[in-house]
Amino acid sequence: MKKTMYCLALIVTMASSFLITVSLFASEMDDRIESSVKQSYVFKTYLKGDDIIIQSKDGIVTLTGTVSEESHRSLASETVASLPGVVNVDNKLTVKDEVPAVNTDAWLITKVKSALLFHRSVSATETEVLAKDGIVTLRGETTSTTQKNLTAAYAKDVEGVKAVKNEMTVLTAAMKPGTKTMGEKVVAISESIDDASITALVKLTLLYHRSTSAINTTVVTKNGVVMLGGKARNMVEKNYATKLVSDVYGVKKVVNKMTTKYKHH
Repeated sequence: MKKTMYCLALIVTMASSFLITVSLFASEMDDRIESSVKQSYVFKTYLKGDDIIIQSKDGIVTLTGTVSEESHRSLASETVASLPGVVNVDNKLTVKDEVPAVNTDAWLITKVKSALLFHRSVSATETEVLAKDGIVTLRGETTSTTQKNLTAAYAKDVEGVKAVKNEMTVLTAAMKPGTKTMGEKVVAISESIDDASITALVKLTLLYHRSTSAINTTVVTKNGVVMLGGKARNMVEKNYATKLVSDVYGVKKVVNKMTTKYKHH
């Protein structure tokens, strides 16, 4: 009898120790997740002006608070979901400013700005975007004709844009001494971007562009190398996805393993 009681006591003690260990491990993981979210490039750069509260419980992350625009809700979710240990994201974020009605010019301006935001070959901050009846006008300064044309191409590929008037000015004056070139800035940024942020930027970039918005794509990032999986309708769509992703901040290389489905008539 005593032996049985001793065994039971030992089992209870071991079980309790195990539960405590598991609980401590879960708590440490949740702390690590919350810290990783706050330290991510997306949260420190694009979402730094938003009021976001992050709470993780057993890998389930709840986001509460306010963001300045609708795209920030998606960006926050995608970044958190890409972090190790995250099981699910409960996005309770609300948009502080009024969201433009769908298919209005204000809505289109927001979409075009979002589409330009994550590309390193164009300058979203230096680009003024106007819209009238679905026709987008681009103004501002670019460093080259290539950058000017690429900005227009990206804008034209946004769902709802009927045409683009490119009134951007190409700078010809020599750069001031000591100023970093665009390439040097890109390298500096790329080295500091975490994989979760890159994954989020890639997913939203593919979503914002009309040519890739409907494709079924999986995105996995490791040390800046992005692997694309899923299905594309044809090789043109697959190759364009590679082109778009290659131009996203932080992406060092793209491995496109998407399959294409050819329709036979």
